[in-house]
Amino acid sequence: MTETINAKAAELLRLHQSDEILQVINVWDAITARVITDVPGTVALATASHSIAASLGYPDGENIPVNEMIEAVGRIAAATHLPVSADLESGYGDPGETTRKAIGVGIVGGNVEDQMRPLKDAVEQMSAVIKAGASEGIDFVLNARTDAFLKGKDRDPAHVLVDAIERGRAFLDVGATTVFVPGLLDEPSVVALVDGIGWNKVSVINVPGSLPPARLQELGVARISYGPWTQRIALTALADAAATLLGGGELPAGTRALN
Repeated sequence: MTETINAKAAELLRLHQSDEILQVINVWDAITARVITDVPGTVALATASHSIAASLGYPDGENIPVNEMIEAVGRIAAATHLPVSADLESGYGDPGETTRKAIGVGIVGGNVEDQMRPLKDAVEQMSAVIKAGASEGIDFVLNARTDAFLKGKDRDPAHVLVDAIERGRAFLDVGATTVFVPGLLDEPSVVALVDGIGWNKVSVINVPGSLPPARLQELGVARISYGPWTQRIALTALADAAATLLGGGELPAGTRALN
């Protein structure tokens, strides 16, 4: 187990540091993990806390009990041979202990949100994650998230950018692998983030209207994830199929048995 998890952690780190941008398709249970693992081009998986919580009947935002979230990400890790990065929200009150529990079920990397806490507190939070990985004997791949853009919509964009860069650098200084800056980012913002935080150190979420992966790679972004959008795609397809069936239609052509 120790050799396997160390190998997965090393591989996840290598993927983040590669010249080729890392795309992780977000999953929320064992079957989605198995399906995405089998898609050509998949090299790692990421969980989406919003999607896991929704699948278990909880609203997003650490409303799901931490042990239920850990059980869920553990089932995902057990369903694939690939390295898994888990969305650990803001650490559920104890980022270090939550990270330790996640490692215990096979997780080798994760997102942790700063939620725009005072910088000193946010840095301590990220440092606790790295220390937990070291205490468990692995190089935990921390995709440290700053909510500067998400929580800064009513602020001067220039000040938001300065905050994101300052926080990103501070998180890298305590051992984060990459800095996750979610939001609908235009090209000048991506360029400024990469210039300020570092080439191959910025992680983004792609949402409708985001820059395409090829362009993000050219700009020096390290990682793209899709958050709850993958679940929304699946649920949209389900709702559309249900409407067709209830309207007297047939099952969609090309539907495959993927489990």
